[in-house]
Amino acid sequence: MTFNSHNTFLSFIVENEYFAINVDKVLEVLQLSKITRVPNIADEIVGVINFRGEIIPIYEIRTRLGLPKREENQRYVIIVLEILNNDNNFIIGAIVDRVNDVINITDNQIAPIPKLNANIKEEYLYGIFKKGNDFIMILNVDKFFEETEN
Repeated sequence: MTFNSHNTFLSFIVENEYFAINVDKVLEVLQLSKITRVPNIADEIVGVINFRGEIIPIYEIRTRLGLPKREENQRYVIIVLEILNNDNNFIIGAIVDRVNDVINITDNQIAPIPKLNANIKEEYLYGIFKKGNDFIMILNVDKFFEETEN
C-alpha cells in the first residue's frame, strides 16, 4: 500500500503486543458494550452488538491472531471498523485489550515485513513501525477480516 506523506493510525494492544490501524477505517471505539452471543457461529465471532441501529458482528482479534483466549472478566474495548471486501463495505467490531494512542507515521518509517513462519499471513500486515523500544505491527484490516466476511 502506498501511504500519504503522513498517515494517522490508532494503536492498540492485544496480549502485550502493539498493533495499529489507519484511522480512516475506524468509526468509533466502544467501552463495555453488551455483546449478544449467537449460537453455532465461527469461534472468532463473539456475537453481535447494536451500533447506531445496525446489528454488527464482533470479532475477537486474539482468536484471529492465534493468541490465548481472553479471560471471562478481562477488560476490553471494541474498535468499530469499516472494511472493504469484494468492493462492498462492511461494518464490524474488533475486540482488543486496550487502545493505546493515535500516532502519525510517514512512509519511510514503515519497515517491510520480515520473512516469518508459514503460519503468519503476510498480507495481514502493511509493515512494522518502531516506536521507542516497541514494534507496532500495522494491520491491513481489509485483508485481516477478508475471509470472515465472504
